[in-house]
Amino acid sequence: MTNRRVLLKNRPVGEPKPTDFEVVDSPVPTPKDGEILVRTVWLSLDPYMRGRMNDVKSYTAPVELGQPMVGGTVGEVVESRDAAFRPGDFVLSYGGWQAYHVAKSGGARVGPFGPLKLDPKAAPISTALGILGMPGMTAYVGLYDIGQPKPGETVVVSAAAGAVGSVVGQLAKIRGCRTVGIASSREKCEHVLKDLDFDACVSYRVPELGTVLRDACPNGIDVYFDNVGGDVLKAVLKNVNPFARIPLCGIISQYNATEMPPGPNLAPVLVNRVTIRGFIVSDHADRMPQFLADCSRWLREGKLKYREDIVEGLEKAPEAFIGLLRGRNLGKMLVKVGEDRTRR
Repeated sequence: MTNRRVLLKNRPVGEPKPTDFEVVDSPVPTPKDGEILVRTVWLSLDPYMRGRMNDVKSYTAPVELGQPMVGGTVGEVVESRDAAFRPGDFVLSYGGWQAYHVAKSGGARVGPFGPLKLDPKAAPISTALGILGMPGMTAYVGLYDIGQPKPGETVVVSAAAGAVGSVVGQLAKIRGCRTVGIASSREKCEHVLKDLDFDACVSYRVPELGTVLRDACPNGIDVYFDNVGGDVLKAVLKNVNPFARIPLCGIISQYNATEMPPGPNLAPVLVNRVTIRGFIVSDHADRMPQFLADCSRWLREGKLKYREDIVEGLEKAPEAFIGLLRGRNLGKMLVKVGEDRTRR
């Protein structure tokens, strides 16, 4: 066996390029006492990874040059030196962009994201990286704890067809809100309208987004779940209601920027007494049990739906990641690294 890995070769300037990554084959690592060897089945690709490519101070350390890119993974235990795990178990871990990795159970937990061991009978194991994983919990915590939507209010979410935004809209509908999405294309808007039951969806590429949003939100905007920042945030601020809440989850519009753009006009924030709060989902580990209880139930009941955008082969991860930053994905972006024996 060999361990295929995708390493960070260069720190990108602006948009990442395929040459910023290197695909190498290495020996498979050997687990020590208290460790398990995991064969990666699914690799999650997420926008936050772009920030980890920069050597700048942030809420977590950057990826070192010559080391595998970081990322959440779901895989199968192939060798165990931990009595809590057996070969054939499926686990959630943080294995990164590689075909095999060694993990410590840490008391059968991975950071804040719940049990390491997965039950394939409860839900498809890939959902542990999407709607029942970090993206789903980000939507749950950001909307319910920070946005605090009330029945009858209008909730707007950007990147509405993505892994986080698509869940935000559905959670808002469950809470009894009018839900409006902002997406890049007609295809994505049709997806969130027809498949996810949003009330309206607009493209951020229209000439006058602020005016189009006003038409889509005749009663103004009470909660805006922001995944993109930039010009979309500027347009939203023109339409916010007094005491609106803005959970600031991401600013994907400037992840590849070489210098920061000028900020939006904050006068509407002052006049309307708007609350804007940035958040990192890993700070909210205590919410994991309730998130899983609620969203697992809603998934079984058909109140939550999800879509996966899958590419096959670890060597295609760089191309897929670059496409993710360009908004080419529809739903949760996953790389199928190895055989998923649960889907037979």
